[in-house]
Amino acid sequence: MHVRVSEEVAQALQEGRPVVALESTIISHGMPYPQNVETALKVEEIVRSNGGVPATVGIVDGVGVVGLSREEIEEMGKRGHSIPKVSRRDLPVIFAEKSWGATTVATTMILAADAGVEFFVTGGIGGVHRGAESTFDISADLEELGRTNVTVICAGAKAILDLPKTLEVLETKGVPVLGFQTDELPAFYTRTSGLKVDYCIKDYRDAAQIVKAKRDFHLDGGVLITNPIPEEYSYDPTEINRVIEEAIVEMNSKGIKGKECTPFLLARIAEMTGGRSLEANIQLVFNNAAVGTRIACEYAELNR
Repeated sequence: MHVRVSEEVAQALQEGRPVVALESTIISHGMPYPQNVETALKVEEIVRSNGGVPATVGIVDGVGVVGLSREEIEEMGKRGHSIPKVSRRDLPVIFAEKSWGATTVATTMILAADAGVEFFVTGGIGGVHRGAESTFDISADLEELGRTNVTVICAGAKAILDLPKTLEVLETKGVPVLGFQTDELPAFYTRTSGLKVDYCIKDYRDAAQIVKAKRDFHLDGGVLITNPIPEEYSYDPTEINRVIEEAIVEMNSKGIKGKECTPFLLARIAEMTGGRSLEANIQLVFNNAAVGTRIACEYAELNR
């Protein structure tokens, strides 16, 4: 058995109740213990308070788990960086070696889809890295969005990325990029990017109807719903872009590449902003959890 679904999640799915998947990389690599565990449990609480059933996804002893227990979340938080980040390419090794693993956006989508979970809430997706025209550094998240039937609610692609190129790849892969009550792509730390989304969603029901139409027509692949960070936590674009550019220069000087880029940049940006960017990251995840769960509830109503 490669995937285990918790009893609570399995029952909710069977009854047609709204289930919301959550990733585990934010627990192991997102912040130090015990803040990582407190944040993960708070996100689960927000899902419940908005009418959904949370399903935190991770890998325990070589088994993908959709609906980690409180004890498993605690253990993942304590182990932290000793648990590898697992993307699609890593799954066979982690399964075969019966290891623990923290799921990225891509692997959370894979395991959620396997369990029959439609909605997944995260902070920001990966995408095309700056300088990808020479490094070819493009996140597997984009490939997964093009092939896996899961709706992802996020605050846009991470601001450390090349956002115009990220949108181009999503367009090529046929992924609808929707803005929740905005016609502009949010840029993670900021509410605006100067880039247009494909469609502005009016409300939760509107979002649910779009997802249902895609599934009813058997159009495989994900749906990306981008939800701006709350106004009070949004950065000035000029300020945060200066910090990001400084962090990228430092990363390149240290020769950091591949899947180590994002954790390094997010940690360095947190240091350079005195922890403010980390607080913004946490708050946007909380906000996404509330919005994503309300959409999942509307979708469940449409399918009754």
